[in-house]
Amino acid sequence: MEKKLAIVTGANSGMGLATVISLAKKGVHVIMLCRNEEKGKKALLTAREETKSNNLELMICDLGSIESIHRSVNTFKENYDTLDLLINNAGVVTLKHQETKDGFESMLGVNHLGHFLLTTLLIDELKRSEDGRVVIVSSGAHKWGKIDFIDPYFHNGFNVIKGYGRSKLANVLFMKGLANRMAGTSVSVNALHPGAVATNIGVDRDTGFGKRFIKLLVPFFRTPEKGAQTAVFLAVSESVKGISGSYFYNEKEAPISKLAQNDELVELFWKWSEQQVDFKFEK
Repeated sequence: MEKKLAIVTGANSGMGLATVISLAKKGVHVIMLCRNEEKGKKALLTAREETKSNNLELMICDLGSIESIHRSVNTFKENYDTLDLLINNAGVVTLKHQETKDGFESMLGVNHLGHFLLTTLLIDELKRSEDGRVVIVSSGAHKWGKIDFIDPYFHNGFNVIKGYGRSKLANVLFMKGLANRMAGTSVSVNALHPGAVATNIGVDRDTGFGKRFIKLLVPFFRTPEKGAQTAVFLAVSESVKGISGSYFYNEKEAPISKLAQNDELVELFWKWSEQQVDFKFEK
């Protein structure tokens, strides 16, 4: 594992930080991708203290900004030419309609489109790895998600449950589309449901609203460490080497919704995603 290089998004807290710590303990060099520099630096110190590892570094990137994603990827490419592991962990839940800097509804914008762009921009580096792996943290919420190409961003009425489900279905559709495109290469792509985990996902990224509510839920939910187990398993386990295009729960393959199995929808949504982020993916 000492030669492996990983990027973990949303690495400053919750499952992201737990994933970073677990990978670092296994000897992986981890780049912690965080939106907030102050929180990222605190998380970096925490991770170093927990792991006693010097193979940790911080990279600032706002997945709600196309400009920030391009800038961060360019910085990465200036320093590295190969990437072994990309764990797309970052996620947001917004209780009211909010938009990213590029005008996307925040949950679909951050949870899917930001990761879509980040991942596709890094494909060449992943393909240079002997065993490149993309791990996408989705959710069982994808099973109630639906894609509406007419009003994808809920301009005609926002609903947090539908919005979150849509963004998590988007994760699985993206996984399927990318796995199809990576067939025959050294890159595998899988998604997972981490279970119900007590993290800061429902906390407002700017105001901190929701923290007290999350604390009340902690006794009833999995710990971030437990929630991160399947992501780490997909990232490093030899038992899943070569497996691609699958969805996991508790380190085992699990069923996905009928919509997520719709090959026509997978391709339509891929093309739509390319249009939104203004980036044409080439194999």
